[in-house]
Amino acid sequence: MDYPSPVVSIVIPVKPGLKPQALKRIARLNWQSDRFELLIAEGNNPGKQRNQAVQQAQGEIIYFLDDDSLVVSDALQRLERHFKDPQVIAVGGPSLTPTSDTLVQRAIGAVLSSLLGAGGVRNRYQAVGTVRETTERELILCNLAIRREPFLAAGGLDERLYPNEENELLDRLVKAGSRLLHDPELSVERSQRESLAAFIRQMFRYGRGRAQQTRIAGITGLMPFVPLFFVLYLLTLPLATTPLWLLPLLVYALACCLCGLRAAVTKKNPLYLLLLPFLFPVLHISNGFGILAGFLFHWNRQSCYNQQPVTVRRLQPVADPITPGAIRWT
Repeated sequence: MDYPSPVVSIVIPVKPGLKPQALKRIARLNWQSDRFELLIAEGNNPGKQRNQAVQQAQGEIIYFLDDDSLVVSDALQRLERHFKDPQVIAVGGPSLTPTSDTLVQRAIGAVLSSLLGAGGVRNRYQAVGTVRETTERELILCNLAIRREPFLAAGGLDERLYPNEENELLDRLVKAGSRLLHDPELSVERSQRESLAAFIRQMFRYGRGRAQQTRIAGITGLMPFVPLFFVLYLLTLPLATTPLWLLPLLVYALACCLCGLRAAVTKKNPLYLLLLPFLFPVLHISNGFGILAGFLFHWNRQSCYNQQPVTVRRLQPVADPITPGAIRWT
């Protein structure tokens, strides 16, 4: 029996041999299985993996997920509805912290979703407001859908970048007149880093990625560089000749404590008052040093990984004999 080409191609990059956690949730999506396909791209360069998977995809819409992105059940219906507007090129939603995460992980999620913690990108980590036109500041690659043809026409993701490859691409698309949408209800759940060391490495990479994106595409605004200014300010403290130079640091410390107090009250857990005033500077200093490293040192990810092969597998949905109406992957 012949089936029509799928409307949506779900693309998940993974490291070789890794089985995505997202598969079970995708199998429960409330949509006809012949209306979407699932491609797993194995390799060590996520940008290259995604680009090659898109080249092989059959769907009109590419839905990028990470291996641990747990999607909402009506994700595909939402995408179909949004993409009925031909002017819409990309649609995304937030990555939310699961309630099953540990206290430290939930505290990290609270920091990332706060104005003090993440500034203009905080809506990547919280579901607020309604569907709206947006920029790359509210979109995140672990939960991003994009039309295949404009993606290919723009040259895809810049494989020299990781992370921030989607930010650079979306900036190019917006400059070309494309419309981007943020749907707060089109969310995924993803656990935060399990340890402080992993969180520091994550924030450092994010900062380095922003600097490398800037080196490639130019400055798109000053707000992403506030952590860098903060780090440079901290480095000047030993040279301070007046107590007034400490005033910005005292104001910052007060803001961290007030945000911790607010989180402790709203989440009804006094431990947030201890965790957040510590995690805010960890985030900002790690990110700031990442930006600084990205500007000082040139690191071409493409040259490091372009010799390593990428394998794209198209998984086939079949009826699950145990759960009526569900599917599994072969």
